[in-house]
Amino acid sequence: MSEGVEVRLPNQGRVHDAWVAHHERLWRALLAWSGDRDVASDALAEAFAQAIRRGEAIDDVGRWVWRAAFRIAGGSLVDRQRTSGSLPRSEGPDERILPDEAVVLIDALGRLGAAERELVVFSVVGGWPAAEIGALLDIRPGTVRVRLHRAMTKLRTLLEDHDD
Repeated sequence: MSEGVEVRLPNQGRVHDAWVAHHERLWRALLAWSGDRDVASDALAEAFAQAIRRGEAIDDVGRWVWRAAFRIAGGSLVDRQRTSGSLPRSEGPDERILPDEAVVLIDALGRLGAAERELVVFSVVGGWPAAEIGALLDIRPGTVRVRLHRAMTKLRTLLEDHDD
């Protein structure tokens, strides 16, 4: 390739716009969900790379990347559990780089079931309303609201127990 030639993929502008709009919240959501910085970073990068490769086949890049990143992170956690026998969460979040409140929250989130944790993270960290979460996860919005309420109640109890 000669110097000065820029190769642009058809979907690159849309993916860039989605990156700007979502990458920080998505990384924090993946960290809160997985409890592991490497899993969060790898899933984020892979989801955006796949979005670029898929091109115009993706209607809503932001929504697609959120869904893909969580699936990728989930697969990474399953692979780690299969190879090492435990999830990274068992070691706890990296306390050297996270504030105490974040460590406590990530630990409490780790005590929720995966589906509960996903709803809480999408809602609280991601800022997605119930209708959007439902669209992302193929769940009716009313069901999302009920499950999210139950998960938040459980999380609140876990956090209160930690304070005692």
